[in-house]
Amino acid sequence: MANDGGLYFPVMNETSAPPKRSVRSVFLAALMGGLVVAVAGYIAIAAGWIGTTETTVQSMTATTTNASSNQDDQNLVNQIYNRDSDGVGFITASGITTESSSAFDPFGQQQGTSTATGSGFLIDTDGHMVTNNHVIEGAKKITVTLGDSDAVYDATVVGTDPSTDLALLKVDAPQDEMKPLKLGDSANVKVGDPVVAIGNPFGLDRTVTTGIVSALQREIASLNQYAISNVIQTDAAINPGNSGGPLIDADGNVIGVNSQIATGSGSSTSGNVGIGFAIPSNTVKDVVNQLLDDGTVEHAYLGISGASIDSQLAEALNLGTDQGVLVQEAPKDGPAAKAGIKAGDTAVTVQGQRVMTGGDVITKVNGKELTSMEDLIAAVNDAKVGDKMELEVERDGDTSTVTVTLGTRPDDSSSGSSSSSQGQQQLPPGFGQ
Repeated sequence: MANDGGLYFPVMNETSAPPKRSVRSVFLAALMGGLVVAVAGYIAIAAGWIGTTETTVQSMTATTTNASSNQDDQNLVNQIYNRDSDGVGFITASGITTESSSAFDPFGQQQGTSTATGSGFLIDTDGHMVTNNHVIEGAKKITVTLGDSDAVYDATVVGTDPSTDLALLKVDAPQDEMKPLKLGDSANVKVGDPVVAIGNPFGLDRTVTTGIVSALQREIASLNQYAISNVIQTDAAINPGNSGGPLIDADGNVIGVNSQIATGSGSSTSGNVGIGFAIPSNTVKDVVNQLLDDGTVEHAYLGISGASIDSQLAEALNLGTDQGVLVQEAPKDGPAAKAGIKAGDTAVTVQGQRVMTGGDVITKVNGKELTSMEDLIAAVNDAKVGDKMELEVERDGDTSTVTVTLGTRPDDSSSGSSSSSQGQQQLPPGFGQ
């Protein structure tokens, strides 16, 4: 992992940011338990084998021209900062092995080590700290400073979950230095809610920025290219080094973990442009509980890759429905295939893109209509390993219900091939979400 300053930058541009649906965005990664999103201009059509336009609202400190209201907003930020900043950590992860191509290297690669910096926050008085997996992945040594203290403490990894880009550390600090933050309920977050981010952008420790919740229910890619669902979008300034830090609501509770930013199409910089993404606190709670139990995390796995259907795709392929999911692949060892879900068997070209036809069309999940692949991804991400999922399926003009027992998601969505339970197929550029 290269030193990215503690912030993971996916290829997120005007095409990969969640747009209005069209025929050019119907192909979404499947559900290996999550969406496989665009990377290096490609989007994998294999989630899990199963592996959203920004809302503009005035910022917290500019909601009114009334001077007293502005003062109240500033006081609120100050209160939150004074209450929570001592529980935010500045993380340094060193000894990370990096590889880079070089014309002077006869083998085409050079190895070295680098140091990444990021943020984290305490969640209890035992020293447990939440951060992003990409901040500490591959590090041989992890140290943390807390609040405005200059003391440096060693930290060990309790467990990681690459699929949600979360990690749990244990900080070896004195008890009186433990000032944990409270995890809030991200299900109660609304667009327009004021938020505060505390972190260490570009190594500038204990930096506070403010903004609002710009949108909800976004999807972003994790390091192993599974989707993280129900992500919170914010316009609070987030920059390299903010990764792993808390996104805090007006009550001072953590509603998300700041993880990624969009830099805009063709941007030559890697700084904030007002579009940041935070992993929701309810996802954090689930992952942390599992990591505390046994150091590992399980995610449900359906075992298909598919494409969202809209009116244009439906007309081109004569599908008989203008919403749902067209199954592209279903690995024979996956849960869906074992339950009888049929994959596509004939390749055709629609608007210059390759599509597999002849597969099942999934129109409902657990009795609820599917409007897109995102709906199916969210349903799988919300489920548990071993849960039974009912899929309403159309095949050759007939409708039936197929019950699938969800399995355990493979470690990496990109491993394997279409003949395995982990395969993936990629589409050319232009089908970004």
